[in-house]
Amino acid sequence: MATNAKGFNSKTIHEGFDPADHKGAVSIPIYQSSTFAFPSVDEGAARFAGVSDGPIYTRLGNPTVQALERCVAELEGGCGAIGTATGMGAVTAVLFSHLRAGDHLVGTHPLYGPSRGIVDKYLSRLGVLSTFVPAADHEALAAAIRPETRLVYVESPANPTLDMVDIEAAAIAAHAAGIPLAVDNTFAGPRLQRPIELGADIVLHSMTKSLNGHADVVAGVVVAREPRALAECREVAKTFGLTMDPHQAWLVLRGIRTLGMRVERAQANAMILAEWLETHPEVAWVRYPGLPSHPQYALALKQMKGPGSVISFELKGGVEAGSRLMDEVKLITLAVSLGGVESLIEHPASMTHKGVSVEEQKKQGITPGLVRLAVGCEDVEDIRADLQHAFAQVEAGVLARE
Repeated sequence: MATNAKGFNSKTIHEGFDPADHKGAVSIPIYQSSTFAFPSVDEGAARFAGVSDGPIYTRLGNPTVQALERCVAELEGGCGAIGTATGMGAVTAVLFSHLRAGDHLVGTHPLYGPSRGIVDKYLSRLGVLSTFVPAADHEALAAAIRPETRLVYVESPANPTLDMVDIEAAAIAAHAAGIPLAVDNTFAGPRLQRPIELGADIVLHSMTKSLNGHADVVAGVVVAREPRALAECREVAKTFGLTMDPHQAWLVLRGIRTLGMRVERAQANAMILAEWLETHPEVAWVRYPGLPSHPQYALALKQMKGPGSVISFELKGGVEAGSRLMDEVKLITLAVSLGGVESLIEHPASMTHKGVSVEEQKKQGITPGLVRLAVGCEDVEDIRADLQHAFAQVEAGVLARE
């Protein structure tokens, strides 16, 4: 629906569908149907030929899913989007649509563990080579590009160290070699960062995170700048069965309606907690893009509209102290994921990045004692009090050993 809305919150609420096309429904209906009837043979043929955009079969496209795709494409500034069953479905669609035997990928590290796993464990079997460079080193990224490089794939802010890729510089390097740049924008989301505006050709998300925001569905999405790249990703998603179902899409669309408000609340909480953690006597270091101590603080100010809601930190007591802290929290949930209304805490080395070798973790800056805190929308004083209680138990354990 053309609403002429310019504000982000207005777009999250109204983009994606026109109630007039759905019997006046203000919320998009869930088209819970595997297949769709054709009014005539000619129309069926036209839909299969791509001449008509009417629905055929839910794996190939569904009105509820299409509403979500239009909404996210608008939020990211792309020509269109393809919804996938999971975030890893989005990663798979991007990688398999761009890489063939003999091709080369340039990526950055750290990278979400399973994303790196697809490249190292599966694409390598098919003859795809890869080079990974530190996220913060844009000169190394440019230098790693070879004549056979077919894709530059980055994640910014990176999971879990919150290192940042200079997206504009990465795009310039990729385009100089005539290849596309793909950006995993899960940690920032379109409210805080729009990679296509910075030169990226493809943007992907785990919509399980902030886009949905309620820890009740898994989903992914790929957004492209140009129709050709979108068509290539869509073909892989349809053929491999990576596409999403309408109920997933409906849940994510419902979550997106409050995306801006949730992100702003969680981010405000995270800023307060990051500043507090940085002064806490039990904390060795804090990494958060909103702190001047972040090595790429200036870049965060340049390419993001806010630092987000994820904080990484390490206790002076290392792994043992961090484990005790995570076991003692009561309000904060010990669980993986991020971007939801609830605060979550986890240990990347043994959880989200367990599949990454110890040597590679060290190379990527994923220290054994690193704790990742995904701040939610609770009252910030309650979150801080919960952490303070847990810190007291850590300190008590240290004193008992002494």
